[in-house]
Amino acid sequence: MYTNCMFCSRPLGNNEVIEHFPIGRRLAFDAERGRLWVVCRKCERWNLTPMEERWEAVESCERIFRDTRVRVSTDNVGLARHREGLELVRIGRPLRPEFAAWRYGDQFGRRRKRAILYGVGGAALIGGLQISLTFVGGIGANTWFVWNAWATGRTAVKLRTDDGRLIKLNRQDLKGARILPGADGAGYSLEVRKGRKRFPFEGEEAERHLSRIVPKINHMGGKKEAVQAAVAQIEEAGHPDAFLADVVTGSGNGYRDRKGVPGYLNKMPAPTKLALEMALHEEQERRALAGELWLLEEAWKEAEEIAAIADNLLLPSGVEEFIARHRRGEEPEREGEMA
Repeated sequence: MYTNCMFCSRPLGNNEVIEHFPIGRRLAFDAERGRLWVVCRKCERWNLTPMEERWEAVESCERIFRDTRVRVSTDNVGLARHREGLELVRIGRPLRPEFAAWRYGDQFGRRRKRAILYGVGGAALIGGLQISLTFVGGIGANTWFVWNAWATGRTAVKLRTDDGRLIKLNRQDLKGARILPGADGAGYSLEVRKGRKRFPFEGEEAERHLSRIVPKINHMGGKKEAVQAAVAQIEEAGHPDAFLADVVTGSGNGYRDRKGVPGYLNKMPAPTKLALEMALHEEQERRALAGELWLLEEAWKEAEEIAAIADNLLLPSGVEEFIARHRRGEEPEREGEMA
């Protein structure tokens, strides 16, 4: 088992995920053809592994790829990132995209616990300050209002616009954030408000700012029941992208303020706001992975040509039949056949 790249001689690194093949930080595999490559993270060349080291490793790669929470695919190549950091490149027909909702329960639960602890700590501090001020002048009655005003008025999120402006929004400002259908009928637009000024955003800028605003609106996290309801909304839509489309379509007619103006994020039910954050997060991660797919597909085509030659070089006839039978889990038919 080699540990250095065959092309640039740099170390290939190691992983703690594939028990039968702990070499490499990016593995490419083709379960149909029985191929396994270690992709060098320095020169990006694909190192074909010896045939005898592949079978268990390829099976592990396939299983882990299917279980990985974030993955993207073209017609030929899929890319997934394991939480340990190992990246898996899967060659073959794409799997149906799935929403890995399980990971959000703990995230929102921890956020809720932190918010409660901070609230209790702030209340205790204010209570002690009130008592102290009562002894020195009896003016502690207004302390809570001062604290609340400070918490509400402090900057919650900073938005840097494409033209260089910096918009600082506090929690009160976030109540004025609206999501509406895009001006061109596709995607969505975002409007934020600072005092009497309104700032509209479209396209990628709207997506970028919305992904920062929604977690701040959800700063209290959510109870287990709310998280489950949020997951159910996305699963009912069938996919995070479909859920986003449903929210945008509905926001034009719902989520209204007292004057009947539609699209307000803070008017959404709590589970919908949590589901919106989940969907935005999934979309961001998929886009980050998808940016590399076309490069990987071109590299795979070149590596596959070399692998097809290498695997058949000096091998006995019938090797392709053996591989196909091994993949199906069948036993050799004749004594002395390859094992």
